[in-house]
Amino acid sequence: MAFEQPPLPYDSKALEPHMSAETFSYHYGKHHAAYVANLNKLVQDTELASKSLEEVIKASYNDSSKTGIFNNAAQTWNHTFFWNSMKPGGGGQPTGELAEKINAAFGSFDKFKEEFKNAATTQFGSGWAWLVKDGDTLKITKTPNAENPLVHGQTPLLTLDVWEHAYYLDYQNKRPDFIQVYLDNLVNWDFAAHNLAA
Repeated sequence: MAFEQPPLPYDSKALEPHMSAETFSYHYGKHHAAYVANLNKLVQDTELASKSLEEVIKASYNDSSKTGIFNNAAQTWNHTFFWNSMKPGGGGQPTGELAEKINAAFGSFDKFKEEFKNAATTQFGSGWAWLVKDGDTLKITKTPNAENPLVHGQTPLLTLDVWEHAYYLDYQNKRPDFIQVYLDNLVNWDFAAHNLAA
């Protein structure tokens, strides 16, 4: 059974003016779609073809003979997770258990934002910034290229894509501006709370 690219959870214009439909046409329509297509070619007629995406990611991580499979599987998963980490009218602050966990782990919501911005800004080159559940606490991590928290036994709650193609059409080289807009206007705290409760 082939892996499929899930539809976007909102219209491609729904995040404007913060993220343009043109960015989605390339990022979702070309980049994400290519990872899915490449993954299907790479696992065709192998034992991985019948596994879940998460199983493929874990089975191919740190296996030099499966680097291409890992990169495409993880990027397929990461992008779907990223689209869901945003919503129209997003931003603001989390509530309930998630807010309590953030305050306990970072001291305050403002401190969380500061640490998240720092992780996303200082990820050299291509990669991702994450809010994860690690054991009983929350942490901010960053990963290079396709790597994600699943391979480290962590539960991702939300992510920000800091590959240049995620923001260049809308923000050019100003990654910090993109990060600020994500936190202020796009982040989907309901999705993060759902992942925490799962």
